[in-house]
Amino acid sequence: MTRSAVATALAVLVMLLAPAGRLAAEVGDIVFTRAADGPQDTPPAIFPHFVHRIQFKCAACHDALFEMKAGANPITMDAIQSGKYCGSCHNGKVAFQATFDACPRCHRT
Repeated sequence: MTRSAVATALAVLVMLLAPAGRLAAEVGDIVFTRAADGPQDTPPAIFPHFVHRIQFKCAACHDALFEMKAGANPITMDAIQSGKYCGSCHNGKVAFQATFDACPRCHRT
């Protein structure tokens, strides 16, 4: 069974068994709204929390990289590209590099 098939099976199982409130908080996508001015045609970044939870324990990111409070992390592309927040892993070595060429991987509708 491929890793993708395992991830899909696990996602379906979690959705069937998890209480709705916990599901939204622990495995749902997180939509980052733009706090600063920028191109208005750029959609918000969407973080697939569940995909990351399959691969990592909470402590891999919380609280060293991200505070566990909505809006507490001033995430910007400059910060990411300098190795902070998402850029800690999305550096082209651990995971795909977060560059302006990769915009649609995070900024999607």
